[in-house]
Amino acid sequence: MTTTLITGADKGLGHETARCLIAAGHTVYLGARNIERGAAAAAELGARFVHIDVTDDASVAAAVAAIEADGALDVLVNNAGIEVRSPAGEIIGAAELTADVMREVFETNVFGLVRVTHAFLPLLERSAAPVVVNVSSRLASLAQAGEGYPGVAYPASKTAVNMLTVQFAKAFPRMRINAVEPGYTATDLNRHEGTQTVEQGAEIIVRMAQLGPDGPTGGYFDAAGPLPW
Repeated sequence: MTTTLITGADKGLGHETARCLIAAGHTVYLGARNIERGAAAAAELGARFVHIDVTDDASVAAAVAAIEADGALDVLVNNAGIEVRSPAGEIIGAAELTADVMREVFETNVFGLVRVTHAFLPLLERSAAPVVVNVSSRLASLAQAGEGYPGVAYPASKTAVNMLTVQFAKAFPRMRINAVEPGYTATDLNRHEGTQTVEQGAEIIVRMAQLGPDGPTGGYFDAAGPLPW
């Protein structure tokens, strides 16, 4: 039985990923910051709810303790992420960008990913075939330089996620650690402006969460294959 933790899984891509992995036979811990919404989502899907706020050390430590009490962890999906917009709902471009906006986005998308990954490394190392999936974005690609998107904080945070993916993969060669681009998916993060469904977006996350020991690692993929860094 494969045991999987998905952060930010009470809605959107995380929720759909949980549904698909449960259908594939995984025991899924549905991680969420909002206890009421997370518990309801877990009950709906047949997942195990674990409260986790990726920006809070104590919350992450408590989540580790809860999952460790039940056994090991085979798959970690770092899905929790945010985008910050102006009070009017506009994307914050370079001219309006402040350090506070960068800090807020990085606290969840980058520091939160590091906090969670670091905390769960001991449990992952107990697994016979550990896997980490980091949800990135096509906007992270320096080669494509955020084509068509004027924002700075979100793409920069996901570029950092890609670098973290590469470095963690080098440091832990027994693990399969990859970054994935789900595509422009309609979720709360983008005010449901995305052009894909969550079913379409989750496909690459689900696929990479099921990698075997001979699968790729240290890569950056969308549903069609590798992406340019």
